[in-house]
Amino acid sequence: MGMLSLLNSSDFTFSTFLVTGIPGLEAMHMWLSLPFSAMFLLTLTGNITIILVIWTERSLHVPMCLFLAMLAASDLGLSISTFSTVLKIFWLESQEISFSACFTQMFFIHTFQQFESAVILVMAFDRYVAISRPLHYASILTSGVIAKMGLAIFIWTMALQIPGPLLLRRLSFCRSNVLYHSYCLHPDIIKLSCSNTRINSVYGLCVVVSTLGLDFLLILLSYVLILKTVLNIASVRGRMKALNTCISHLCAVILFFTPMICLSMLHRFGPKLPSHVYVLMANMHFLIPPVMNPIVYVVKTKQIRDRIIRVFLKKGSGKS
Repeated sequence: MGMLSLLNSSDFTFSTFLVTGIPGLEAMHMWLSLPFSAMFLLTLTGNITIILVIWTERSLHVPMCLFLAMLAASDLGLSISTFSTVLKIFWLESQEISFSACFTQMFFIHTFQQFESAVILVMAFDRYVAISRPLHYASILTSGVIAKMGLAIFIWTMALQIPGPLLLRRLSFCRSNVLYHSYCLHPDIIKLSCSNTRINSVYGLCVVVSTLGLDFLLILLSYVLILKTVLNIASVRGRMKALNTCISHLCAVILFFTPMICLSMLHRFGPKLPSHVYVLMANMHFLIPPVMNPIVYVVKTKQIRDRIIRVFLKKGSGKS
């Protein structure tokens, strides 16, 4: 009775959070660990392979491949940041996470999320330049320009994400310490605070609007301009060839933004749904793109596919 009154008191503050698995499927955690472990290994293998192949093959040091290496790096960071607690829950049934560890995980998840969004945006710009100015493509997107783009994305991301954990440290948590997901996200954390979270809420909204929201609108604008350029191409074959170069990037856009937009719509305008639906949508946003992006780009990018095949053929011939 005394413990219950302590928990109900606003004077009681928690010192740790509890991350959750998939609601209603707690008894299946051991079985769920198998597909999630396979996804993690596939993510590591695919993205590391792409980075190494582009890094070692000088012929792949072209704008599209360099941007793809950035995308693979952000996918790698995002998957390591999220899977660390997901697999901990499934393998060890361990849900407890300290405030410091939670804030750190939140920082890296949102940092790599914002970085990936920005990289997808510059890849849309890359496709527009390649289609609208093919003769000047190499002179516009030089290695120096790409390096400056990468540095600008890094600085912009750090400037927006560093205040997040610092603002959270001033809060107290006395209502509950159970998070809604298997990893720490800014909106979930501030919902558990019994302090005034107005500054945190405004900060979070401004970051989302100025990054993910703005990036998505600029990507849409890029494709409007791409379609306008493609429609001016005389031959049908030329139009299809131009559009075909955008398929991989369109897949990356759909994989990254669709679950996030659907989740936002459900939270704000949709009917009240079981909690596992929201958890599933969040997992699709954070866990699926790092798995699928390497597969899509290897299948659709002939230079990278051929280089990977050559590497494996060399290894096979060396063993024989």
